Amino acid sequence: MGIFAIIGKEKTNVASSVYYGLYALQHRGQESAGIVVNDDGIFRFHKDSGLVNEVFSTEKLEKLGDGNMALGHVRYGTLKTKERVNAEPIVVNHVKGRMAIATNGRLVNSDALKRELELQGLIFHTSSDAELISCIITKERLTAPSIEEAVNRAMDRLDGGYTFVVMSPQKLVVVRDPHGFHPICYGKRENGEYVIASESCALDSVGAVFVRDLEPGEILVFSKDGIKSIKDHCNKKPEALCVFEYIYTARPDSIISDCAVQIARKRAGAFLAKAHPVEADVVVGVPDSGLEAALGYAEESGIPYGIGLIKNKYIGRTFIAPGQNVREDKVRIKLNPVINTVRGKRVVLVDDSIVRGTTCARIVKLLRNAGAKEVHLRSSAPAYLYPCYYGTDIESRETLIACNHTIDEMAKIFDVDSLGFLPLEDVTKLGEGGRCKGYCTACFDGNYPTDIPEVTTNKFDYKISENK
Repeated sequence: MGIFAIIGKEKTNVASSVYYGLYALQHRGQESAGIVVNDDGIFRFHKDSGLVNEVFSTEKLEKLGDGNMALGHVRYGTLKTKERVNAEPIVVNHVKGRMAIATNGRLVNSDALKRELELQGLIFHTSSDAELISCIITKERLTAPSIEEAVNRAMDRLDGGYTFVVMSPQKLVVVRDPHGFHPICYGKRENGEYVIASESCALDSVGAVFVRDLEPGEILVFSKDGIKSIKDHCNKKPEALCVFEYIYTARPDSIISDCAVQIARKRAGAFLAKAHPVEADVVVGVPDSGLEAALGYAEESGIPYGIGLIKNKYIGRTFIAPGQNVREDKVRIKLNPVINTVRGKRVVLVDDSIVRGTTCARIVKLLRNAGAKEVHLRSSAPAYLYPCYYGTDIESRETLIACNHTIDEMAKIFDVDSLGFLPLEDVTKLGEGGRCKGYCTACFDGNYPTDIPEVTTNKFDYKISENK
């Protein structure tokens, strides 16, 4: 999921700026999009299922009008949360005023919190964390002297990997969880407007200059009086940036914790070449996230790099598409081989990751049919062995191919001559030179930084279990 927000002292066409920002974040979510414009406390909003350009026509953007603040969101959801009603931002009217909220990530204690609030008489209309967080904030706002203090108190109740932005009539309040699972940053435009985004590439899209990332646990408050930082929740928990941001989620032109994503991915490819060398004629990357890793593999190994697969640019990311059938349908029309690159060649095929294994067999078959003599598959991520509870759609071990098959078995399933994964000890080196002090690698090693939800006999009933 991706968040984009803007605030300035003068009324401008902020909806247009948010539209371009969301376009830059489209890779983070393709289920729905939404924008809320704040015009001196009057909120005008539109959201719907679909891509940014499908949800917002010129007419719809014009109806949002000018304002001095705006908040936008792009979303991807699991099968249980993809309905239109879960589109964000969510706009809330409460006794102390109005607010809008947009989120990224996932709470691990959401079921317990929702059950508690439902027993107090609250009724929920969505299955999203955004509505749940908004309820906790509005409850705290009844006694808190300001919206930022209400958010500060609410953070005591929240556990998991999250970032969110709350827009009140006068302020933007930006939050990053104490572990810092997901990135969020801000920049400044020449006209003095501040811009908040899930990734730095979105700042570039509207001409904003990157200032800095939020620290884990930090709250930043943007208002007409400037910027205020609240660090009551900082340095209370070990940093655990989701390493999947470097491997897959983020755009290669983004910078996270002072490390360029492109450099991190090339570094992954170089580690792969050292760990799993092979004699071959060409290195090919799977577009788009595997391209930089393929370059790194080629440079380290000395094997020439080639463009062996062409991506249909009008097809979204298959990993975040909800549902296995949808993923498979998209794979069929997403990629096509470049015959001259692979015919008669020993090919090293570098993909960003192998999660469910949906795409691998299909891509290898494409290369085989195009005349590849050998195919050696390399993953720039370690093998996925555990579910993710912090916002990546890896729900169950049953769907993870590496949980159910050995390396040799997977090689046979994919019809490859060899298969190699990035060594676990190398994955935390991807961001070397940056500011990050620790990573979440739970999907690879099962070491969760927080307590995790544990499924009971009823698969929709969760309880919190300590991480042993």
